[in-house]
This record gives sequence, structure tokens and C-alpha cells, in this order.
Amino acid sequence: MGLRFAALTMETAVRTIVQRDPAAAFDYVVTPNVDHVVRLHEHRDWADLDAYYHDPFLCLCDSRVLAMLALLTGTRLSAVPGSDLVVRLLPATLRPGDRLTLVGGDDLTLQGFRAACPDAVIVQHQPPMGLLSDEAAIARCVAFVEDHPARYVLLAVGSPQQELLAWRIRLGGKATGLGLCIGASVEFLTGKLARAPLWMRQLLLEWLYRLLQNPGGLWRRYLLRGPRIVSIVLRERRTAR
Repeated sequence: MGLRFAALTMETAVRTIVQRDPAAAFDYVVTPNVDHVVRLHEHRDWADLDAYYHDPFLCLCDSRVLAMLALLTGTRLSAVPGSDLVVRLLPATLRPGDRLTLVGGDDLTLQGFRAACPDAVIVQHQPPMGLLSDEAAIARCVAFVEDHPARYVLLAVGSPQQELLAWRIRLGGKATGLGLCIGASVEFLTGKLARAPLWMRQLLLEWLYRLLQNPGGLWRRYLLRGPRIVSIVLRERRTAR
């Protein structure tokens, strides 16, 4: 469907990330889900959108639904949900004194991160709304990351803003560390939002749980855009034959 997913399980993805040299040149991890794939196929007016997902350090399948649909094209994907990945990484794999740079969230988000990762040194940059169309704000985000070397750069400004930032930071060539495009995962880690029960995740119903938590903010994503993935998968299936 236009993406090159890493064929990794959760365990191997965590191990691969942990073993990366924190002083290496900046790279990033993306975790596309159904919404990302639909956007890639439909929003061609967003310049460079394909580039954000091209050849990152890791491209992991965020969605169990997407992994199931991929079987229709003969592709086996391991689902590595970004929310689970962040919880597995933070704070479990951090060393005392590790530095984290958080881009996004508010003051309470920073407090929650510091409570969840008490041994880490955490700094935060809060960009304004409308980041996609604010070149000056993008430049400030990039400069902040460059000026604050960290083991992990947590990009929590939603998609595709966070993928754009990760791409621009790497393009600049001055930063180090690994960017994690974590989206709403920040709210799960800090306890602001609750994850769906395990049984709902296993039955591919986490989207329904999140929709019920925030119907006003998510109904378009799950009820309008989401179903379009079916036609994309069927088109991919015909092409693969």
C-alpha cells in the first residue's frame, strides 16, 4: 500500500531501538495505521507526504486491523502498536540520566512524563497549533531538538505534523538520537487516557473504545476516513495479481 514495513515483532522492534547508539545521527520511527495509509493515498495536496514515510529507521505497523487487511494482498505484517511500543520503551529501557526531548503536549503532559520516567532528564518544547502551515514554528522545533541532544525525541503533535518534523530534523543533519512519532501514546503513558481493555484490542475493537472516549474528535477519522481503507486494499490486491 505504498509503505515498506519492517518485518519485526514487538520484542525485536524494542531490542533494535534500544541497541541503537544514542549519539548516532538523528533518525526516526514511524508507526502508520489505517488513517495514515488512507491519508497517503488521498491527500496529495500535502507536499512531501510520501517522503516522511520513506526509509525511516523503522516503519512499524501500528494497527491490528491494517495487519489483518494486509493478508488480503498476501502480505504478513506483525502489528506493533505505537502505544504498546512506547510503554515497552519508557521507562523500562531507560538508564539513569538518559535525556528525553518532548515536542508537544502541555505542562501537565511534562509533569506526567517526569512522574512516569523519574530517572530521565526531560525537556519540552510546545509548538503552536497549525504547525503544518507555520514554517517559522517548524524551524523553531527543529532548532530546539538540535540544541537539546537526547536519546529519544518524543514527537507528540499528531500526524502528519510529527512525521514532518522528524523528516525535517533528519534533513537538517545536525541532531542526534532517535525520534519516536508517538501521537496519542503520550496520553496513555502519562495516564491522561486509558487503553482499551485487552479483549477489545484482541477483537480489533480498540478504535471503537477510543471513539466512545472522544466521539466529537474522532468520528470523522473512524467512521468516514477509516472505511476507505477497504477500497485501497482491494485495489492493492488486484495490482498484486
